[in-house]
Amino acid sequence: MIKINRSGFLIFRKKKYKCVLGKSGITDKKIEGDFCTPKGNFRIIKIYYRSDKIKKFQTKIPLIKIKKNMGWCDDPRSNKYNRLIRLPFKYRYEPIYRRNGIYDIVGVLNYNYNYVKKNKGSAIFLHISKKNYEKTKGCIALKKKDLIKILSTMRSNEVIKVQ
Repeated sequence: MIKINRSGFLIFRKKKYKCVLGKSGITDKKIEGDFCTPKGNFRIIKIYYRSDKIKKFQTKIPLIKIKKNMGWCDDPRSNKYNRLIRLPFKYRYEPIYRRNGIYDIVGVLNYNYNYVKKNKGSAIFLHISKKNYEKTKGCIALKKKDLIKILSTMRSNEVIKVQ
């Protein structure tokens, strides 16, 4: 089990890693655009990665190469809400292929995924933190080398507990 606490640490296999969460903290009443990280137990269902930036990466979790036309719908008006989409797209979305490097490797959490509820929150990822550990819009972000180490060694059914 991976544990993430309010003080900004992720604990995995008895090691502590600095991480950042949503600007508005952790909540069990997540709604779209609230800048909160959802509280609960989650799994990573897929990992997207930039093959031009992340080399020789292996994991037990399904791995998908990021393409320039990939995005993630965060617009509750769309029937593709909280899903991978192809660009161009007429509704609001989060681009997956980015210049700033935070999505060079992205673990998609199963938050609001299997039975999607509109406005319940979308695009909740484990991704690379900005250099200054700037707070996120609701995701969990870690230093690149830490994220790669965790994702490459975790089991496919490993639980991530945000508390």
